Amino acid sequence: MIPGLCSLWHSAGMMRPAFSFTIAVLILTGTAWADSPQVVATSATRDADGTWTISVSIQHPDTGWDHFANGWQVLTPDGTVIGYRELTHPHVDEQPFTRSLSGVRIPGDLDTVLIQPRCTMDGWAATPTKLMLPKP
Repeated sequence: MIPGLCSLWHSAGMMRPAFSFTIAVLILTGTAWADSPQVVATSATRDADGTWTISVSIQHPDTGWDHFANGWQVLTPDGTVIGYRELTHPHVDEQPFTRSLSGVRIPGDLDTVLIQPRCTMDGWAATPTKLMLPKP
């Protein structure tokens, strides 16, 4: 508690628990102010060897090394990870940005994969983005 603040609240007819509740609400909702990375575009190209190259464009308010989009993964619809692209540095002045991953082995019976980005502060995005695979 800040010295003198308690007497300020008491003189205004307020109780200390209201102040504590306000601080608790600010602390608990603070993580909601951070933005998780958003997938804004995707593409998939089947390569000559039967593997795929996946390209993903991400929008994220990177602030520097303390908070930046640091990767994305390719998942099958059942949640199996079949590819991962690490992003090794912030993209503060490059938004949105696109990065690709080659050599992804996608089972032949699939027509959809999921793309899930993550950032250093918020972790994995809660909802992956569907990517429809082009037909051969």
